[in-house]
Amino acid sequence: MTILSSIKLKSLAYALSFAGAMMMASPMPTYAQAGPESVADLTEELIDAVVNISTTQTVNNNRRVPVPDLPPNTPFKEFFEEFFDKQQQGNAPRSQRQVSSLGSGFVIDSEGLIITNNHVIDGAEEITISFNDGTELDATLVGRDPKTDIAVLRVTPDKPLKSVKFANSDQTRVGDWALAIGNPFGLGGTVTMGIISAINRDINAGPYDSFIQTDAAINKGNSGGPLFDMNGNVIGVNTAIFSRSGGSVGVGFAVPANLAENVMNQLVAYGETRRGWLGVLIQPVSEGIAQSLRMDEPMGALVAQVTTDGPAYDGGVEPGDIILRFDGRDVPTSRDLPKMVAQTKIGKKVDVIVLRKGKEKALTIELGRLEDGEVMMAEENGIEQKPKPKASISVPVTGLDIEVSRITKEYQEQYNLAEEETGLVVVKVDQESSAYSKGIRPGSVIKEVDQKQVKTPADMINLVNKNKEDGIEFILIQFMDNEGNIRFDAVKID
Repeated sequence: MTILSSIKLKSLAYALSFAGAMMMASPMPTYAQAGPESVADLTEELIDAVVNISTTQTVNNNRRVPVPDLPPNTPFKEFFEEFFDKQQQGNAPRSQRQVSSLGSGFVIDSEGLIITNNHVIDGAEEITISFNDGTELDATLVGRDPKTDIAVLRVTPDKPLKSVKFANSDQTRVGDWALAIGNPFGLGGTVTMGIISAINRDINAGPYDSFIQTDAAINKGNSGGPLFDMNGNVIGVNTAIFSRSGGSVGVGFAVPANLAENVMNQLVAYGETRRGWLGVLIQPVSEGIAQSLRMDEPMGALVAQVTTDGPAYDGGVEPGDIILRFDGRDVPTSRDLPKMVAQTKIGKKVDVIVLRKGKEKALTIELGRLEDGEVMMAEENGIEQKPKPKASISVPVTGLDIEVSRITKEYQEQYNLAEEETGLVVVKVDQESSAYSKGIRPGSVIKEVDQKQVKTPADMINLVNKNKEDGIEFILIQFMDNEGNIRFDAVKID
């Protein structure tokens, strides 16, 4: 080694030493962190709140056998044609079979409220909930929303259930750890872990797509199960996977907790969703449209059509307007506006800023109800709109040993109730209950509870629970008996 080389090496060593000292003095920020050493404690805390859901429904084996291709002079041709004609007209008996399906869910309220996917229970005649300790309970449907694929079930447990809470999913960040627990392929109690791969994903599943994407393994049967953060709170409801094989390839999607919670609250309160409605058809603002309108950047939602007599029409919105702000919030893209409107309270007067002919214009619009708007738009476009049937589902009222339901068309016919009848219809009554001794029977209509009108089963359940919490043993019920007589009576709460 030459002296020159020795000098160079000493200089390099000094330089490295100096750099090291500088790094020690001013450490660079470190972004990469090791994952949790174990999630065993977290899993142990959460797993009892996750349930397996099994459903059954009866389907017809409606396969039609084609008429054999027979030569024209076959002596049995007439016989075969007559036989197959009768079969295809429905004269031949059809066999039926029971179809089962499996999914997941989670307890969101210790009194027995369970969240799952709508597609898990769609068409189900019987719903059975299996808990981690082996307990099985029958469930009733509180309500469901196909648009977001959320359904709410209720069970009646003997003791309070282990439950979990929703997180604020708006605070979820790409790269956060995520834990999924569910019932893949019917195996039950399966835990997988990954990270949040993306947020606000649109997979063309519905009008309010804003999915959380995760690489935590999600398979068939995980549908309806929870996606947790590392604090043990639910950040999403696992709903869909991207897969050509049917198995997990690390691309799963969950309904964000904020959206799921909003839908759940509406289903519990009303048995259905009640979304805000603006009354416009919109389209994206492309780069070309933005340039032609002298906009700095593409943003907002371009109004293509305004529904006559809808909220936007009454508020002064015109075709060609670009909605830039809604209720104090910017509208980044046309995809964002439907979600903003749907989550806004019906009847609220909102401030809307539109861009019209190069100038911003402020409008005030009183929101309508989406479900009413869908009927109005269908009529305007000449489409026959069939009324959406309400599910004839009864809900147990814990403490009174009865089951009640909204008054649906089915129950009107079954119990010979007037179309304009209001209140809750009684579907089941325990013969040993106080309610039965007071004359309440299946077909009786409950008008008021504690001198308050009840429109949904949730109204009645809340009033009964309040009396229980206050230590009051009786509750005053106004009801119409099976003879059409309306009277009051105090019913004992068990």
